[in-house]
Amino acid sequence: MRSEDVLFTGGPLDGRRLPVLVGMTGRPPKVYRVPVPDEDGSTATVLVYRLRASRTNRLGLPGGWHYAFDPSGRPPEGPRWPWSRPRTAPADAGDPAAGPAPAGHDPAPPDDPPATGPGRPG
Repeated sequence: MRSEDVLFTGGPLDGRRLPVLVGMTGRPPKVYRVPVPDEDGSTATVLVYRLRASRTNRLGLPGGWHYAFDPSGRPPEGPRWPWSRPRTAPADAGDPAAGPAPAGHDPAPPDDPPATGPGRPG
């Protein structure tokens, strides 16, 4: 297999160039996970780096790659299709410091009845 030296930005590996195996097309994997063992050797912390294009030409084709540190370590969002089910809420959904709720997901229904309009009694 062929490998390529790829630059890592952010996190503990900031500024290092490490050899990464590339696929048949010459592109490294989209996500690079680095297990870091604890001092006692019990549970390992996993650092997650995501692939980014380091430079592009005028046609928009990538000329090189680098890995950027992802502190959240969550899986990528991916495309959202209109017929898809809504994503599950994170465990801290009730925490106001976690940020605003996603659009269209009201945590509690309103107490007042809906407004009158065509086709509604009123």
